[in-house]
Amino acid sequence: MKWVSKDMDMYLGAKEYVDTVVLPLLPISFGDDLKQTASMTEFISLLTIPLERQFKGRLMMLPGYTYLKSDSDDSRLQVIKHWETEFKKSGFKHMIYITSDSGWRTIEDKCEGTVIWLPSLPLENMDEKYRNSILEDQIGQLIHLFVKKWQNND
Repeated sequence: MKWVSKDMDMYLGAKEYVDTVVLPLLPISFGDDLKQTASMTEFISLLTIPLERQFKGRLMMLPGYTYLKSDSDDSRLQVIKHWETEFKKSGFKHMIYITSDSGWRTIEDKCEGTVIWLPSLPLENMDEKYRNSILEDQIGQLIHLFVKKWQNND
């Protein structure tokens, strides 16, 4: 389910079945890595749309958490801890963060939820057929990770 009013009606009617919340982590920078952070956001957005479609009724896909790439690890971790408190209060059993920002890898062990890091691919110069093939492969791997997580009841 997406964070849109129509899907919230469905969520309220089936809340007990929606045990997973997904929060894309999207960096922003206006410095030398402006294009790189924009590419990360584009890549993660292209992956999460079909992921939400695949698992509609099982997970809640939130709009991305946008933060400044220059934010400290402590600052980002503090925000995530606050999110996690809210997620648990709302009954979500699984908390998953998806990002292309490798900075999250240094603090992922301090998060209660699971951080899935995917290296961003430069999609803008790719042939559309090749780009779609790569995205489908990445989406397939994500689907496998989600199913495995649910089966292991992590």
